[in-house]
Amino acid sequence: MDFLIIGAGVLGSLYALRLHEAGHKVTLLARGQRLEDLRQHGLTLENAETGEQNTAQVRLIEALPPNETFDWALVVLRKNQVASVLPALAANQAIPNIAFLVNNAAGAGEMVAALGAERVVLGFPGGGGRREGALVRYRQTPRNTQPTTLGELDGQPSLRLHRLANALEGAGMPVAICDNMDAWLKTHVALVSPMANAIYAAGGDNHRLARTRDGLTLMVRAVREGLQVLEAMRVPITPARIKILKWIPEPLIVAVLQRSLGSERALLLLASHANAARDEMTTLADEFQALARRSGLPTPNLDRLYAYTSPSLLAMPEGAAQLPLDWRGVWAAAGLLTASVVLLGWLGSRKKQ
Repeated sequence: MDFLIIGAGVLGSLYALRLHEAGHKVTLLARGQRLEDLRQHGLTLENAETGEQNTAQVRLIEALPPNETFDWALVVLRKNQVASVLPALAANQAIPNIAFLVNNAAGAGEMVAALGAERVVLGFPGGGGRREGALVRYRQTPRNTQPTTLGELDGQPSLRLHRLANALEGAGMPVAICDNMDAWLKTHVALVSPMANAIYAAGGDNHRLARTRDGLTLMVRAVREGLQVLEAMRVPITPARIKILKWIPEPLIVAVLQRSLGSERALLLLASHANAARDEMTTLADEFQALARRSGLPTPNLDRLYAYTSPSLLAMPEGAAQLPLDWRGVWAAAGLLTASVVLLGWLGSRKKQ
């Protein structure tokens, strides 16, 4: 297949390399210093887990010609950059399929108005990382956590979607097809926007956030408010397993976050992007704030974290632990666990009789 990749950041570079290595024809649209780096050094990526480096030479362009044909355009940009590429995509009617692998809490209206619904596919990439000069250091997320996720606007599993999924799978990129990609994207923003804003509240440092219980508590409460907003707007929480975050006792989630957010994985997949793309995270926070206002629900924790999108706001004190944790549900969960252990032990003893 013939792919145009629009966006030569971490993830655009990863998809370009993978598809190129799988034998597909790849053209990468890049600009500015990134274009110069690619011309001089090639497409160079390093797997952050293994240290393995790969370099490839792909075709580079600085602008999209109005008549050039591609089977697919994959738009892998920050959300606030999408509007800038829509005029060129609208002017080129020779690209029938355009997948936006982009954060999005505002829906597909902007893309559909510019390009027509028949050309637009929504999606989200599977990975993260950071650029270090000409080098891209990345982590690819596995199938069981966050594969590349794709969906048609009408939710149907179309032939073109399966062909794209097969091409990506063949390139080593796990894929899932979603029947409500708009809901998936809104749910994703309900999770990642409070995470990013909590990182800003900790001065941009995920390790510092892991040591600051108040920041973690606000993050958990803001996520729950976001899920309530989606339900009030009749947006199904997608995937459905995310609903469990509404029920897990708050102290347990905070304890898990204290461990996981202090890792190098969290630095590469969360903090690096949040700090490099504060403009995008602010756009997403604005989009979700608009949803929250339309829902009519109070969102005090979302609002408090939203303030930290402003770089001028001082970070909260490291180690702050003034907010009392909500222990409701902890004893019920402990009782359920104890009852389950007792029941399993009783069943085991019965089997031996």
